Amino acid sequence: MKRNLIFTRQWLVTALFLVIGLSSYGCADTASVSEDVAAPLASLTITPGALQPAFFANTTNYAVNAPTSATSVTVTAVPKDKTAIVTIDGFVTSQRSVTLGSPGSTTTILIVVETQTGLETTYTVTVTRLLSSDNNLSALSVKVGTTSQTLLPDFDANIQDYTVNVPDANAGSVTVSATKSDLNATIVINGQGTSSGQAIILIGVPGTTTLVTIEVTAPNGSKKTYRITVNHLSGDNNLSALTVKLDPSGTNLINNFDPNTTSYTVDVASTVTSVEVSATKSDPNAVLSGSIADPGAGQATGQTTIPLNGAGTPTLVSITVTPPNGDFKTYTITVNRRLSDNNNLSALTVKLDPSGTNLINNFDPNTTSYTVDVASTVTSVEVSATKSDPNAVLSGSIADPGAGQATGQTTIPLNGAGTPTLVSITVTPPNGDFKTYTITVNQAP
Repeated sequence: MKRNLIFTRQWLVTALFLVIGLSSYGCADTASVSEDVAAPLASLTITPGALQPAFFANTTNYAVNAPTSATSVTVTAVPKDKTAIVTIDGFVTSQRSVTLGSPGSTTTILIVVETQTGLETTYTVTVTRLLSSDNNLSALSVKVGTTSQTLLPDFDANIQDYTVNVPDANAGSVTVSATKSDLNATIVINGQGTSSGQAIILIGVPGTTTLVTIEVTAPNGSKKTYRITVNHLSGDNNLSALTVKLDPSGTNLINNFDPNTTSYTVDVASTVTSVEVSATKSDPNAVLSGSIADPGAGQATGQTTIPLNGAGTPTLVSITVTPPNGDFKTYTITVNRRLSDNNNLSALTVKLDPSGTNLINNFDPNTTSYTVDVASTVTSVEVSATKSDPNAVLSGSIADPGAGQATGQTTIPLNGAGTPTLVSITVTPPNGDFKTYTITVNQAP
């Protein structure tokens, strides 16, 4: 009985130690961590890269992510026991450069530490050379045929939005060329995969806009999209309307405007000193210049008052329409201010003395012949004539008072009692179409 009791007690002690051992070791990660490794390292570094998890002497399994650019890593392993031997991938050394595979590949590095007493520990480092995240372009260009178009702004890999203005009215497409920074990246232009990085993109008619997208996918799957807004510039250099008026609410003096006709002539009276000119561009984004200032981007009609040169001298009005593509057209209007044809007198007087009564009772500019009766004792009369146009010329019985002066006057001696005296006054306007007024002065017998 006593012997059985001793055996039972020994069995219980053995079982207790077994339970303690299982709880201490059985639940641990035996692949990476031991309570006390046989031959520990004091330090372990991988350059470039960082150990995951951080180095701990009893942790024997690590992972490292190396950058895409790294073709190799340097392993440095320092043992705690200075006399221990370190072997890196089969080479006895505490520091060694290990060549990596291509981006995306993994390389396993074994570091073995062996003490002088024969104890040994193996550390395992798995290095992953990361796939490239380079989703940049290194160059970008747009051409029409063989002609390069200006990219706005200048290309920069970090700038994703650009504008290209195509002035060629006949262009139906553009060739977009995109060069990827990483040769292993992929490019898709407007949904079309392209190994060459080139694509021909159809564009709309002048005055329309086409959006081109260039999607660059890096080997690691990250994407970047560049955008080009292609403006097919309008070449519409026409006017849709052109008017010349004496006042803003007046009648248009250009009767048959045609956008394809660029030269016009307008005649106005000599009394007209200015005209109102307005021009409407077909493309509101074109620019007016010349005699009419541009009304502003997106505004169609410009107008101005044009002062005229003197009567008989033409005034040239010039209007240039420059569309977005720069192919301008110039319209001209020649405004002829006619010479005055005013050959009228505005006043005509016959007096016995300068301060006397006018003997012409009912003067009318359209009546050219007058008769005046005076006493036999009157030997002369005072005659004055005022021209309607100061620039007309008086001649005949009355000398002209001078350019710009209106009234001429003189003393007319009479022929004698019972004999009529004829007074003749000719008014010649600038256009030369003269008129003659006559006054018959009858002196009583």
